[in-house]
Amino acid sequence: MSLHLGDDSPDFSADTTEGKIDFHDWLGDSWGVLFSHPADFTPVCTTELGETGRLKDEFAKRNTKVIVVSVDSVEDHKRWSADIEETQGCAVNFPIIGDTD
Repeated sequence: MSLHLGDDSPDFSADTTEGKIDFHDWLGDSWGVLFSHPADFTPVCTTELGETGRLKDEFAKRNTKVIVVSVDSVEDHKRWSADIEETQGCAVNFPIIGDTD
């Protein structure tokens, strides 16, 4: 199965840094950007998420929500979010999905 711009994504439930979400309910009528990162605390991922946080207003102008999935736990993601804010000067203002399996 492949997805194309404008297709509906599969729905799913997940634990995130902002609590449990049901993807379609969370997304509502917004567009969505789903980032996938290989692990927390990696340099490139850290800078990408910091920059994404800085672009929050630009995403909002386009009715777009951002969500990230990474293979570590939600607790690790919370520590990573604090590290991103400290090192990148911008808070993570979107949920990060915990996907340890």
